[in-house]
Amino acid sequence: MSTAPGDTAGMDPARRTEEGAAPPPGGRRLFLVRHGETDWNVAGRLQGRRDVPLNALGRIQAGSVGRVLHRLARPPHTLSFVCSPLVRATETMRILRTSLDLPAHDFATDIRFAELSFGRWEGQTWPELRRRNYDAVRKRDRDPWHFTPPEGENYVQLSHRVAAAINELPGDAVVVTHGGVIRAALHVLAGMPVAEASGLPVRQGAVYVVSGGRFAVAD
Repeated sequence: MSTAPGDTAGMDPARRTEEGAAPPPGGRRLFLVRHGETDWNVAGRLQGRRDVPLNALGRIQAGSVGRVLHRLARPPHTLSFVCSPLVRATETMRILRTSLDLPAHDFATDIRFAELSFGRWEGQTWPELRRRNYDAVRKRDRDPWHFTPPEGENYVQLSHRVAAAINELPGDAVVVTHGGVIRAALHVLAGMPVAEASGLPVRQGAVYVVSGGRFAVAD
């Protein structure tokens, strides 16, 4: 396991989280997994709540994550498995569970782990949005954590629903989700400052292991 540049050893997450999103109790491990690659990832299109399937590389990444989890969390059948209901996440979960020799479909879904909604911006690329909505995109550039896209949501709202969902997880758990959700979770669970979290590149094919106010990335 490699320690991420954003490792927060010694931080009190309760003091570092903002907007009242309370972190869950420590003493357990969460294995956060971003879904595998999609064609919209390759094209740079904002997916948000759109249902976009994995591409060939994304399916390979999902199998690789299963092998990483097998190394990190044995025996895997003792873990809880929870997933965003969006197809790119459920497909990732089915593949990684198969690679762990677990029943492919035996997991829960929770809409609170769905991606940050970009509202009317979904399906567009950032260059397209800058041409069509320059002032709004510049406003987001200045404060991405608090900016709300048209008919979408911001990271403050996302952090609240993610914190609530994590608080209900029974013990150690694997959560297959999305980049925005992992950014919010690292803010809530590991005290990552919002300025860092909002721009964090979240890797596909890796596992973000969070425990005791710290996180590390394994691949």
